[in-house]
Amino acid sequence: MPPEPIRHLRDLTRYRTTLAGELSREAQRLEKELEDAGIKLSTVATDILGVSGRAMLDALIDGERDVHALAQMAKARMRPKIPELMEALTGNFGEHHAFLCRLHLERIDHLKATIAEISARIEEEMHPFARQVELLQTIPGVGQAVAEVLIAETGADMSRFRTAGHLASWAGVCPGHHESAGKQKSGRRRHGNRWLGAALGTAAMAASRTRDRTYLGARYMRLMPRLGKKKALVAPEHSMLTAVWHMLTHDAAFHDLGGDYYAKHDPERALRRITRQANALGLTARFEPIEAA
Repeated sequence: MPPEPIRHLRDLTRYRTTLAGELSREAQRLEKELEDAGIKLSTVATDILGVSGRAMLDALIDGERDVHALAQMAKARMRPKIPELMEALTGNFGEHHAFLCRLHLERIDHLKATIAEISARIEEEMHPFARQVELLQTIPGVGQAVAEVLIAETGADMSRFRTAGHLASWAGVCPGHHESAGKQKSGRRRHGNRWLGAALGTAAMAASRTRDRTYLGARYMRLMPRLGKKKALVAPEHSMLTAVWHMLTHDAAFHDLGGDYYAKHDPERALRRITRQANALGLTARFEPIEAA
């Protein structure tokens, strides 16, 4: 049983995660309603609930049907897309769609307000762990929300986990071990803390986009062709949690090994890969050492 402050934090962060999921589902319901009316706003706007998208939706609900006037509500980077917006906003949006879309937007606004209120309360409860939150945000892909979940779910007390491996096993971000009669069977990861797993998954997806700029991105890119995108994400998740254990144990910031870690660790493998790529293009690669100045 964790101490009371951690229990409070868990209640808050878990409820915020639940509401964030409901917010995403409500936005999907809104998008489905628009598509039913023939409005394909999501094909042009990355976020239909952004400043431009929200202005257009409010105007549609209020009765505006002129696609020229609606498209002119685009702001900033949406301005060059006005011709595409005019085509996307041409549909059969009627009173029925306006009624349902208004309800969806009201629900979305209410959820956003509640999430903001909970986030403010979490920030207050996190004051004793301000140092730990600051350290965790030095990990690529880990923002404030993910750092708060890491603190709430692990308790920020790494003495409860004898090693980083114990923490990874408890969280369920390590390969499974299923052996029978001397035969190694499924290596499917074990079930763990789903709240922590979801936060790590979000952070790992963000870190994977760094590609060869960080060690976490390089590790993902190294495994992704062989394992697939979803399975390859488990590797940076495991690395993140290992780093969390060491960082909170030794009160240290994250030390990135670099995106070129694997090339330096096994240069022969890197040379073979480059040679294969050159041969596939019908070229021959030749390597010469760089002379020191």
